[in-house]
Amino acid sequence: MSSKRKSVIIIGSGAGGTSLAARLAHQGFDVTVYEKNSFSGGRLSLIHKNGHRFDQGPSLYLMPKIFEETFSDLGEKISDHLDLLKCKSNYMVHFHDGDKFELTCDLAQLFDQLKKHEGNDEQTLIRFMDFLKETHIHYENSISMALRENYANWYDEFQLKHIPLLNKLHLWDNVYNRTKKFFLSEKMRKAFTFQTMYIGMSPYDAPAPYNLLQYTEIAEGIWYPRGGFHQVVEQLEKIATKKFDAKFVYNTGIEKIIVDDNQVAKGVRLESGDEKYADIVVCNADLVYAYNKLLPTTPYGIRLGEKGQFTSSSISFYWGLSRKVPELDVHNIFLAEQYQSSFDDIFKRNLLPEDPSFYVNVPSRIDPSAAPEGKETVVVLLPISHIAPNNENRIDEMTAIARSKVIKTIEARLKINNFEELIETEEINDPRSWQSKFNLWKGSILGLSHNITQVLHFRPKTRSQLFKNLYFVGASAHPGTGVPIVLCGAKLVETQIMEDFGMIERIDNRAKIFTQYFIFVLFLIAIGYLFSLIF
Repeated sequence: MSSKRKSVIIIGSGAGGTSLAARLAHQGFDVTVYEKNSFSGGRLSLIHKNGHRFDQGPSLYLMPKIFEETFSDLGEKISDHLDLLKCKSNYMVHFHDGDKFELTCDLAQLFDQLKKHEGNDEQTLIRFMDFLKETHIHYENSISMALRENYANWYDEFQLKHIPLLNKLHLWDNVYNRTKKFFLSEKMRKAFTFQTMYIGMSPYDAPAPYNLLQYTEIAEGIWYPRGGFHQVVEQLEKIATKKFDAKFVYNTGIEKIIVDDNQVAKGVRLESGDEKYADIVVCNADLVYAYNKLLPTTPYGIRLGEKGQFTSSSISFYWGLSRKVPELDVHNIFLAEQYQSSFDDIFKRNLLPEDPSFYVNVPSRIDPSAAPEGKETVVVLLPISHIAPNNENRIDEMTAIARSKVIKTIEARLKINNFEELIETEEINDPRSWQSKFNLWKGSILGLSHNITQVLHFRPKTRSQLFKNLYFVGASAHPGTGVPIVLCGAKLVETQIMEDFGMIERIDNRAKIFTQYFIFVLFLIAIGYLFSLIF
């Protein structure tokens, strides 16, 4: 390898792009990040209006150890950069009939509430502990199998060590079916499955291992960085630029990724027409958008755009309220009575649910700096279909209906007569704005879905298989969506680039894997031969 520093262009300053910029700059690469917007973070950005601070996208700081690892890998202590506030209660869940259920890390308090719905006997506790045990298994094995390994080749997935995990992970079952085995009441089944909304999927479709979300919430809690979730990206950018000399260039959109006749990515053409060249190009823009808009047309890109299965979009309301609303907690879930039908409306019929479930975040309840004194900052996220032929001309209508439904539901379940009158500041994101602001394909807020045919080896690779020296980090690339998952993806890409450019030795598993299978086949043949002798 040449002693000259290898240059890297990163497209987009989302969580994946920013963390990877810090990682590669730390390893000695010459890193430049180009961002189309005037702000960093992508969906992990802020809206400021009339003294209110809104988290535009993620507001749930989960899996804290992964964040700690990211800062530690950069030689930093996370406590020197983030003031993390732990929510006293994870959620207040509001059911259709006015009943409430508080999800909390306090197991004694949680069990007391469970008894009201599941029965006041030891079997309720046993079933709940069995649920925690299974979700713990899903959590630990999913991290080791999905987040720590990069499936660059088909044979990487088919290692013998993975075979025992397949049964433990219940890959062929879904989150709701697994939860039914531990909870008897419909309300508790809802309360322990709605979390799949955070990966943009229905609990009736999301593979069972994604109940790891319930585990991390109960075992590790839900946190919030003082100053907003965007602090994560701000601090990573500060480390990248101040400590490792990475460069971030804002208000600079990318028109094309430059690919030469040998299908090697050489750099980018900016929307201004200028061309910038580098040894390596990393795309943190939406992967499906990149394959269809930034790269030469390929059957693969067309197939992803037309045939790929996508997560939901959302209609998100950002409301500044004229006074405090003590009836709301930091995190609030309002669940539909017709639970399965509401998800089918989104994922099967591409419609606004007739009876929607939605999430309400009130950051000013845990961090008063999110709102002017005496006022409240509220973010409402209502899942809705991504843009589809039967809804693309109805988004204004659906947004108005959604707003009315949310307000009426809050007023009815919290017994507040004039909630709408409290709204003095309002911003709205709908599928079109998610698409235009962040180039999200079809306005899908979390990218490609996580069904069985779109995970592990089957998910788009972190290294492009079509164009050399081109890499991807972000929600639609392996390992998947969600801020901590994308941070893991950045670490995988860092390792992959360093292997590809000879900075560390590549670990080639082919010989080991094929040897294991050869021995396994011989074992099966021997067993078969013994049985033939006996019988």
